[in-house]
Amino acid sequence: MSYTNGLDKPSDYFNTKLYTGNGTDAHAITGVGFSPDFVWLKGRSVAEHHTLNDTVRGANKQLFSNLTYGESTETDRLQSFDSDGFTLGTDVIVNQSSQTFVSWNWLASNTTASNTDGSITSTVSANTTSGFSIVSYTGNGTGGATIGHGLGSAPKMFITKSRSSARSWAVYNENIGNTKALFLDTTAVQDTDSTYWNSTSPNSSVLTLGSRSEMNHSGENFIAYCFAEKKGFSKFGSYTGNGNADGTFIYTGFKPAFVMIKVTSTTGNWVILDNKRSDVSNANVNDQVLYPNLSNAELSSTTRAIDTVSNGFKCRGDGGNINASGSTYIYMAFAENPFVTSGGIPTTAR
Repeated sequence: MSYTNGLDKPSDYFNTKLYTGNGTDAHAITGVGFSPDFVWLKGRSVAEHHTLNDTVRGANKQLFSNLTYGESTETDRLQSFDSDGFTLGTDVIVNQSSQTFVSWNWLASNTTASNTDGSITSTVSANTTSGFSIVSYTGNGTGGATIGHGLGSAPKMFITKSRSSARSWAVYNENIGNTKALFLDTTAVQDTDSTYWNSTSPNSSVLTLGSRSEMNHSGENFIAYCFAEKKGFSKFGSYTGNGNADGTFIYTGFKPAFVMIKVTSTTGNWVILDNKRSDVSNANVNDQVLYPNLSNAELSSTTRAIDTVSNGFKCRGDGGNINASGSTYIYMAFAENPFVTSGGIPTTAR
């Protein structure tokens, strides 16, 4: 087995960057490794909102994953996307002096294009190599409306948010199907309603929207983050928990750098773990938890820990948010290393 999609170095397309705030204007964060199109910021040592910014909406346009608020324009938070990172203003949400922060960074295309593949014209920044696109569109309230996503392959997961109004973040995931949705800002169990996605899965060209206000209110502006699966780089799957610290093993085909998990069969927080935040130095254990639906500071949690290995991750905690016995979960994961490179060389297990 080998990978021929140009993703031998996943950090060229996704990278986690840690930084410490200094409270000063024009604080440049470098070392991302590329000019990011989507930056998700969160305070680790402080209870501040998750701040999501992208190049399609513009650097100063803010959304918060833990809140339903519509988009706001703030010049003292993320000020610019740069060649190797981004620049911050003085706001404590992203740059409180002496406090620690994490940024999760994705590369799209560093440009935008009009897309007329769907019944609604969209503005898209798409990276077909990594399977990630940012899509801006205006809702029409009509079930069955379609939106071009620019990826050339069907997304396994996408997240939509009204920019215009206070509405929840609606999440489509292939593993729960096209009649169900989850909400990034809540603990809610998966909800079934044909008006979310018009009972239609995405295809290689378009997303299909239902008539629900969370993703298609007439006249409102929306943003969608779309993810297609790429071998050796990204995986969007599901698993069943076993309620044991010697937990379920989830095969991804790579050593994960980032994992986001949500229980679907009952209520529970969304969980983000990554390879840059751990209590255990030079180890595989990822035990520093942040919740996309909460503003809480980082929590060191053995009950929510995972062990990342060369071809996947194993639950090392028995907490209900990641591994309750019999509960079902979805996850999205991005790679640190592919299990096998495009040259057929296995990566070293750790």
